[in-house]
Amino acid sequence: MTIINDDLFGKLEYKNDFWRGKTTIRMFDLEKEIILSVDAQESADFSNVQREAFLNFIQDMKNIINEAEKQVYDYYIENYEEYREMLGNNSEADNFAPKIDSISDLKRLVKPTELIVRRVRKNGKRRLGLLCDVSWDIENGLGIKIEEEIVEEVGYQDIVL
Repeated sequence: MTIINDDLFGKLEYKNDFWRGKTTIRMFDLEKEIILSVDAQESADFSNVQREAFLNFIQDMKNIINEAEKQVYDYYIENYEEYREMLGNNSEADNFAPKIDSISDLKRLVKPTELIVRRVRKNGKRRLGLLCDVSWDIENGLGIKIEEEIVEEVGYQDIVL
C-alpha cells in the first residue's frame, strides 16, 4: 500500500489507478467530507494542470458549487417525472423523486460523494468531476463535469468517469 502526503492534496493512498484521500465541500448548505481522487500513475506525478484545477476549485468553490446546484436542479426538474413513472407507486415516487420547488429541496435527494481530479488531455483543460449519490437513480448516480472552473454538464456519473 503506497501512501503519500502531498502539499496540496494532503494524505493520499494509491488504489485502483487513483490516488485517494479526502476533501471537504459545501453543497446545498451542508458541509461534507468526500473522497478526493486524483487520476495519476503510482509515481504520483501530478501535473501542474491537475494542481491548478484543484486549487482553483477550492478557491472558487462557492461560485462553482452554486452553479452546479442550479444545473442539478434544472436537470432534476427536467427528468424527475420520468423517474416517478418508472417507480409507479406514488408514495415510493414521493420518497425518491418528489416534486420540489427550490434548490434547497435537493439537499435530501443529492449527496456528494467524490471529487475526481482528472488527468490532462491534449487540450490541456483543467478537468474535475463531482460524483453524487441521488435518491432517484441509485444505480447510475449523478455526475457533474467541471472544465476550466465552469460546470459543463450534469448527467449520469459516467460523464465524468
